[in-house]
Amino acid sequence: MPVLLILVVLAVMALFFYNSLIAKKNQVKNAFGTVEALLKKRYDLIPNLVATVQRYLEHERDTLTQVTELRTKALAPSVSDNERVQLDNKITRMLGKIIVAVENYPDLKANQNFLQLQASLNEIEEQISAARRAYNAAVTDLNNAIEMFPTNILASLMNLSKGTLFEIPEAERQNVDVKELFARK
Repeated sequence: MPVLLILVVLAVMALFFYNSLIAKKNQVKNAFGTVEALLKKRYDLIPNLVATVQRYLEHERDTLTQVTELRTKALAPSVSDNERVQLDNKITRMLGKIIVAVENYPDLKANQNFLQLQASLNEIEEQISAARRAYNAAVTDLNNAIEMFPTNILASLMNLSKGTLFEIPEAERQNVDVKELFARK
């Protein structure tokens, strides 16, 4: 009788841990899906931004071309999640350059279409930032379960692997020299 009770308790615990790991794995997928949906909204805005800005930013044509190329790559179905994260980081940097370059074009800064696009882009960037935080929290929760005893045993049997966090590249962690940015042309 005591052996049977122990086996039942172990089976219930294993079931609980299994369901917990599945829930954590699905939460990571859900959070990444939210990030992808917001990135898609951003990618949909980029052609409008480029079209509006193109007339004004003759000197920044290379930046506009690079943003368009990165957007095309990011939307490709064959891109892995890790590659999509890297492309997103590059697009974020390039969009920042465009917004800084706008300061040199007073007519563009006053253009109503540009102002609306810039406001939409800022709103989406805020939403992307919040979604990244939620994704990182879900990945951290899953990674903890994968590494901690006793769920690490079951995670190993399920072939679960640690997820990748959205991280800021070292270069972007440095303080921004705004004076230098405005001096560029």
